[in-house]
Amino acid sequence: MGLSDLRFLRSRAFSELLEEEIRDWRERFCWDFTPSANLVRRFIDQRSLAGYALVEGSEVTGYAYCVTDEPKGLIGDLYVRASHRTPQTENRLLAAAVDLLLRVPGVSRIETQLMLMESKPGAWLPGARYLRQYERQFLVIDLDRTAALAPRRDAQPCVHPWQDRFQEPAAVVVAEAYRGHIDGAINDQYRSLAGARRFLFNIIQYPGCGSFCPQASFVAMDPATGALRGVSLAGSVGRDAGHVTQVCVTPAARGQGLGYELLRQSLAALRRMGYARCSLTVTTVNQHAVALYERMGFRAACRFPALVWEGFA
Repeated sequence: MGLSDLRFLRSRAFSELLEEEIRDWRERFCWDFTPSANLVRRFIDQRSLAGYALVEGSEVTGYAYCVTDEPKGLIGDLYVRASHRTPQTENRLLAAAVDLLLRVPGVSRIETQLMLMESKPGAWLPGARYLRQYERQFLVIDLDRTAALAPRRDAQPCVHPWQDRFQEPAAVVVAEAYRGHIDGAINDQYRSLAGARRFLFNIIQYPGCGSFCPQASFVAMDPATGALRGVSLAGSVGRDAGHVTQVCVTPAARGQGLGYELLRQSLAALRRMGYARCSLTVTTVNQHAVALYERMGFRAACRFPALVWEGFA
């Protein structure tokens, strides 16, 4: 198999690969990957998508693409068809994408989370001495089970439905909640207010984490001051599947049941809207959050790597 620059290919060569990836997302995660696949097709035909494809004859058997947002590079996706998927083919694509970003002037950090990558990233990857790996979990829950979740009566008066005017104070909550948190090592947008603003904008405006559902999103508000103390944001990722893209509480408000009640109300709203299941992701070492989700009935559907290269520039 040869390795080809994505800019030299057209989207029609990716048809079978992308259709298989759409099926894979649907079967593994009940997730409709179609909007993301359509964006890949469009940017390939515009010759504006950086990355590489594995090509055998006239067939594209795998691809990985990158984007840059100085000083950061992101590997947005990596997928190899099942008939050609091996640790060698996956790592060959990953190595090519990392090498490409290492050579981009101004890039000093690379991030990626690869939910469909089955093999462990190879130790021989470019920049391996700058690589840190974190295990993440994709958790799911059948929403029928959530009807039995008892409300936290003391926290209920603090929880209010999402409104557009909450976007800026919600960014403040996210930045406070993740200060010094392990997830700030994985996603540097959590490290600053400006990054949190961009993180929330992407959740609300773009389809990568599904279509934002304001009717299943909530904030926790201090009854005395009106300041936001927590947030739970949910989206639709499939015909009958929702996804909680963010749930967090400021350090000063922890231990009051706000995280539980915010998440419970998002799950209840998704159930009322007709969704059958819901998912979320969590970093394995974040044991407090993992324990909360497991008590509420979530179970791990898969574990996947979050990779960060930093300090090479």
